[in-house]
Amino acid sequence: MSVSQDILTRLKEGQVIPANPLALTCDLKLDEVHQRALARYYLACGVGGLAVGVHTTQFKIHDPEVGLYQPVLELAMSVVQEKTREVPPILIAGICGKTGQAIKEAQLAKRLGYHFGMVSPTAFRTDPEEELIEHHRRISEIIPVMGFYLQPAGGGRFLSETYWRKLLEIPNLVGIKVAAFNRYQTLDVLRALAESGRADEVALYTGNDDSIVMDLLTPFQIRMSTGRMQPLSFVGGLLGHWSCWTKKAVELLEKIKAVRNQPILPVEMLTLAAQVTESNEALFDPVHHFCGANPGVMYALKQAGLVRGIYMLDDHEKLAPEQPEKIDRIRRDYPHMVDDDFVRNHLADWLRP
Repeated sequence: MSVSQDILTRLKEGQVIPANPLALTCDLKLDEVHQRALARYYLACGVGGLAVGVHTTQFKIHDPEVGLYQPVLELAMSVVQEKTREVPPILIAGICGKTGQAIKEAQLAKRLGYHFGMVSPTAFRTDPEEELIEHHRRISEIIPVMGFYLQPAGGGRFLSETYWRKLLEIPNLVGIKVAAFNRYQTLDVLRALAESGRADEVALYTGNDDSIVMDLLTPFQIRMSTGRMQPLSFVGGLLGHWSCWTKKAVELLEKIKAVRNQPILPVEMLTLAAQVTESNEALFDPVHHFCGANPGVMYALKQAGLVRGIYMLDDHEKLAPEQPEKIDRIRRDYPHMVDDDFVRNHLADWLRP
């Protein structure tokens, strides 16, 4: 293990970790001013960490011909090094590609000072699960890793409970982000963690943007093969949804932590859960198999002035015709979930060179 106990403790305590988007100019060049502004915004919101080079950052930055992986990681680190707050964020780098490429990315992330690597399964969509497990083992020798259950619509695949049990045998696995967007498959991960004996070591983070509040509120009880019940919970979220309106996400997690261990939950938390899911439908475009997920987030950020425009490296990622209207309706109907006033008051400072 190559990270401090403080970082590991904070990861296990549960944090808001937004998945950093990619700010581009109209000619698809890196917009350094707005990329820095995004990181400054997240840190000012009080997030516990930053995830860079992940799905919301657009997976194509990992393509050698695009060449944006290192610059984007470096820009986020440069903002962290401004030391605008006392507690530094947890830094997670997305790791993509087959093992040769992934090892190079893990080495870069570690050299730059990132704490963990979140390993994408996208390059192993048709390979045996054992190959993906060995892939994680190789990367974990360089940097502590987080597993990633990515739904097929985002480039992921089905992964069995047996896969997760074997993955949890890797000592340097410190967390799992579950973004299966599927309750049955989510429970597969929880059962594997319960049986692993590592429930107190491995941090569960929800990436189920369609069920954020319910994941975080639920005190799971998993009956193990021994007959004993193992309590488990999602401690925090590593979410594309939380890359916009992030100040409200931080307030949301604080509210959830304050009530989730109470014997009776306030009924308004269930109402809020439904509203958050409704807002995610607008942002993520499930009607079109999530092709508008990244563009939807970028639309919300553009409305706030945090990016110049909705520019995607992948032509398949497009804002659906009805998405702007849906997102505008969420902003109008649920102002308690939108942080535009906070952004407006600080944007000029975040946009400084």
